[in-house]
Amino acid sequence: MIGFTFGFSSILFLFLVILVASSIRIFREYERGVVFMLGRFWKVKGPGLVLIIPIVQQVVRIDLRTVVFDVPPQDVITRDNVSVKVNAVVYFRVVDPEKAVIQVAKFFEATSQLSQTTLRAVLGKHELDELLAEREQLNADIQKTLDAQTDAWGIKVSNVEIKHVDINETMIRAIARQAEAERERRAKIIHAEGELQASEKLLQAAQIIAQQPQALQLRYLQTLTTIAADKNSTIIFPVPIELLNALINRVGPAA
Repeated sequence: MIGFTFGFSSILFLFLVILVASSIRIFREYERGVVFMLGRFWKVKGPGLVLIIPIVQQVVRIDLRTVVFDVPPQDVITRDNVSVKVNAVVYFRVVDPEKAVIQVAKFFEATSQLSQTTLRAVLGKHELDELLAEREQLNADIQKTLDAQTDAWGIKVSNVEIKHVDINETMIRAIARQAEAERERRAKIIHAEGELQASEKLLQAAQIIAQQPQALQLRYLQTLTTIAADKNSTIIFPVPIELLNALINRVGPAA
């Protein structure tokens, strides 16, 4: 009888030890436990030591740290009907453990799939030039759209970064030709603006010389000085047309 009592006490003590051990949960600083009482939500516990009543209570462990995942390359057709492949990186974290467990099944997979569809939807509203030149604005648009949709799940999308835009070779050559044409257009405009400014300055000079005829003689002497400094063997002297007319008038009657 004594032996049976000792054996039963040992079993009972061992059962109590196992029961206490199974009721102890330790949550790290970045973890929380969503506790259910008989299948109904009770409260969120943690961090630190938490006691759970076995069988009656169940707990789901949630990590609150920022999660980073790659969005696989997505086929996107831009607004100007250009097909490209785009991949991105999404940063998010759980801010409400209760919603992350109750409102959505497997919040990580749900956020990943939503990121892929949102990436295609947002980028499809923009042209290729905007996709290449305005990445910061597009990142902000995608992040804002994702954050609004995941708010009901207790998820905060903090940042989205477009990593790479893959364009086929034909489109790359077309972009290169477009850039070359743009540079030629700018060069022609700059050349035309230079000609316009030069003509305006010549007009101003002509007006000044017309007001002061002595300036023409000074300009003539300056030109001769410049020619002589070049050590040319031939020097051309400009002769006023009035002098030629006078000579022709004198020679004409004699002939």
